Amino acid sequence: MRICVFGAGSVGGYLGGSLARGGAQISVVARGAHLKAIRTDGLRVETPGESFTLRLPASDDPSELGPQDVVLVTVKSPSLPQVAAGIAPLLHEKTAVAFVMNGIPWWYFHAHGGPLDGRRLPLLDPGDALWRTVTPRRALGGIFWPAGSAPAPGVVRLLSGAGRGTAFGEPDGRITPRIEAIAATFRAAGLPVSITSDIRTLLWQKLAFNLSAGPLCVLTQTSVRDTQTEDALVVTSRHVLAEADALACSMGITLDIDVDNVVAINRNLGHRPSILQDLEAGRPMEIDALYSVPLEMARMAGIAMPTLELLASLIKAKARAKGLYSGGSETG
Repeated sequence: MRICVFGAGSVGGYLGGSLARGGAQISVVARGAHLKAIRTDGLRVETPGESFTLRLPASDDPSELGPQDVVLVTVKSPSLPQVAAGIAPLLHEKTAVAFVMNGIPWWYFHAHGGPLDGRRLPLLDPGDALWRTVTPRRALGGIFWPAGSAPAPGVVRLLSGAGRGTAFGEPDGRITPRIEAIAATFRAAGLPVSITSDIRTLLWQKLAFNLSAGPLCVLTQTSVRDTQTEDALVVTSRHVLAEADALACSMGITLDIDVDNVVAINRNLGHRPSILQDLEAGRPMEIDALYSVPLEMARMAGIAMPTLELLASLIKAKARAKGLYSGGSETG
């Protein structure tokens, strides 16, 4: 199985490096200083238990890597237009493309059923570029639970949560040979992996958890646990969780969120979410996948999300001032 990781940052670099060390045939699409470092010194993967460096094919031109059996797309959502523009040389008729990303995925309403089936999300897929190039039939959902960072070019670091690993699911809920083959490759490399027949529920579970502290981390520029030291911030976190639960329910998803448990977990998390890492590194931020699209879905469903709307608006103003977001306003 030929696997290309499109985006070798903290998530893609860790997965690609670990799969390659486990014997899989891996290549990566990277760019800039990160690509140069991988080509010069190899990709270094650091975890709490070990570190290793390996060399693997890397390019910023997918045509140099050729058709793949699987593409793992692990970029941040602002880079999806670049994925749509460049991914074609990696695809053959049966290539599976797993989007292992944060927030709501561009394919969310494919095979959804009901009145929203097939609805597009132009904030994530302008002009239906992914819908036309990748096509929904190739798309798989992916959830990566651990926290990571990319502290230097050519270096990726797993910070915590390795035991939860990665989950994959077909949009229509089937357990297919292609998804079983991907999971088998992960297991052969010693990577924790699961297959789900309900990928959307997992997507909402992770999104709700991200919303519980991520916006507060961005606005305060502190770690997760540091946003839980003021009563008003904890109340805000609870309100966002309640809004996310209501929205998921309107989409036919039952989350059964244990709010007290989420607050307790957040009080012990010392990491800084990836969207905060992007703010502080001056990189485009995943505002639309995490905030704008859920708010758009809330409007579709007639669900009020005043807390998230306020937090998202503040974050957009902050990001625009730093040139890290150019999207429209919620009312525009």
